Amino acid sequence: MALFDLTGFQRDLLVVIAGLERPSGQTIKEHIEEDADIEVNHGRLYPNLDTLVNQGYVEKGELDRRTNYYAISDDGERALRERDEWQHTYIDEIL
Repeated sequence: MALFDLTGFQRDLLVVIAGLERPSGQTIKEHIEEDADIEVNHGRLYPNLDTLVNQGYVEKGELDRRTNYYAISDDGERALRERDEWQHTYIDEIL
């Protein structure tokens, strides 16, 4: 399962992207900061988004000349489903 190669932060980014309709980097940043109650700087956010794009989990496009959007790819959706199934093999009994 390829998601084991990602950091926890990268997996969290992928989950947020999957739950939003073509969010910008700024929108992703705001959701992560609000949900995790942490501060995320641009130096952490954008290299990790680029990693997700380069590994094929996320697609990147332009909203306008200054703003990019991110969308989960088919590979990203498949990887999240596989990760969810794997997690449930271990935690279903306690839930």
